[in-house]
Amino acid sequence: MADLRLERVSKRFGNALAVNDLTLDIADGELLVLVGPSGCGKSTTLRLVAGLEELSEGAIYIGGRLVNDLPPGERAVALVASSGALYPHMSVYGNLAFGLKLRHRPSGEIVERVQRTALTLGLGALLQRKPPQLSGGECQRVALARAAVRTPQVVLIDELPSHLDGPLRVQARTEILGLHQRLQTAVLYVTHDQAEALSMGTRLAVLSDGLLQQVATPAEIYDHPANLFVAGFIGSPAMNVFRAELRTAGGMLYATTDTFTVMLPGEKRAALAHYQKRAVILGVRPEDLYEPATRKEGADSSALLPVEVVERSGGATYAYLLAGHTAVVARLDARTSATAGRPLEIAIDASHVHVFDPDTEQALRA
Repeated sequence: MADLRLERVSKRFGNALAVNDLTLDIADGELLVLVGPSGCGKSTTLRLVAGLEELSEGAIYIGGRLVNDLPPGERAVALVASSGALYPHMSVYGNLAFGLKLRHRPSGEIVERVQRTALTLGLGALLQRKPPQLSGGECQRVALARAAVRTPQVVLIDELPSHLDGPLRVQARTEILGLHQRLQTAVLYVTHDQAEALSMGTRLAVLSDGLLQQVATPAEIYDHPANLFVAGFIGSPAMNVFRAELRTAGGMLYATTDTFTVMLPGEKRAALAHYQKRAVILGVRPEDLYEPATRKEGADSSALLPVEVVERSGGATYAYLLAGHTAVVARLDARTSATAGRPLEIAIDASHVHVFDPDTEQALRA
C-alpha cells in the first residue's frame, strides 16, 4: 500500500492547458474524488497518474517513488476505465487472470486470487461467462474485480458509464466503496456527478478549467465553499446567489438585496470589515430558504415572492420563485402549501448565508 502525490503537474495539448499546476496528496487508504464539469481535466489527470499520458511539467510520486518515466505496467496502479475495457473474447475468469499471467505469477496463486476476488465481489457464478453475456452492472463489477485481484498500490477509477441507470449506479458506487474498504489502498475516483462525489469521497478535489479550486471533506466543501464556482457546482439544486450591499446599523451588519435585508452573524463581521457600503454576492442554499410560518422563533427578513413552479419530490418540495429578476429555488417541507401562480412568503436563514467578493469570486470569511 502507498500514498499518491502530484506535485505541480501540468499537461498541455498544443496551446491548450488541460491540467494547470496541480498539486494533490492522496493518503494511503484514502478515497479522494476528483470532481468537476466535463472538460475540466479530471480524466487527463487520471491518465497522467496511470502513465497513459506524458507530463508537460511536474512530478508524480507513488509511495514516495518518482514514477514520471515509468511505463504503466511498472507503476503499481490499477485503472478501472469508464467503459470497463474488458476483453470480449475472454471469460470473466480470463479477464481477471490476464494481468496476473502477464506478471508471470504461479498458476496456483492465480487460481486462488481470482477465486477469492470473485467470491468477495459476488462473481463466482459468472466466471465462465463472457462480457457480451453480462449486464452493464456486472461488467462494471468485473472491471473492479480485475483491479482488486492485482492488489495494486493505487487504484484509479474513471467515472461510471452514463448508460447505468439509477439503481445500477447506486450498486456500482456501493461496490467501489466496498472494494476500497477491502483493499485499504489509495483510490482516486473521477466523476462529474457532484452528488456522487459528496456520497463517496473521504475528501473531494474540485477542478475547473484544469485548475484546482478546493480540496476538503465533503461537509467542508458543502458548508464552506472556497469560491463562487465551488458554491454553485457542489449541491443540487445549486446555491442561490443575490447581488447585495453591506451596511451597518445599530452596531449590526446587514446585507441588503433588491428583495431581502439579512442581518449577518457576528463571526462574519471581521472578514467583512473592509466591505462596508460595497457590493458583495450573497449565497443561500435552497434548504436555507424557509416559510416563516413554519418556525416558532422570530423570523429573519422575509419577502412575498411569486411562485413559478412547484416540484414535489417525496420528502421535500422545491419551489421555484422570482426575487425581482433573480430566479430562486427553495427546498421546503413536503407539506408546504406553495402553489404555482400564487405568492409565497420566504425568509433567509441568516446563520447559513455565504458572502463572496464580486471581483475575485472568493468566499469572504474569518
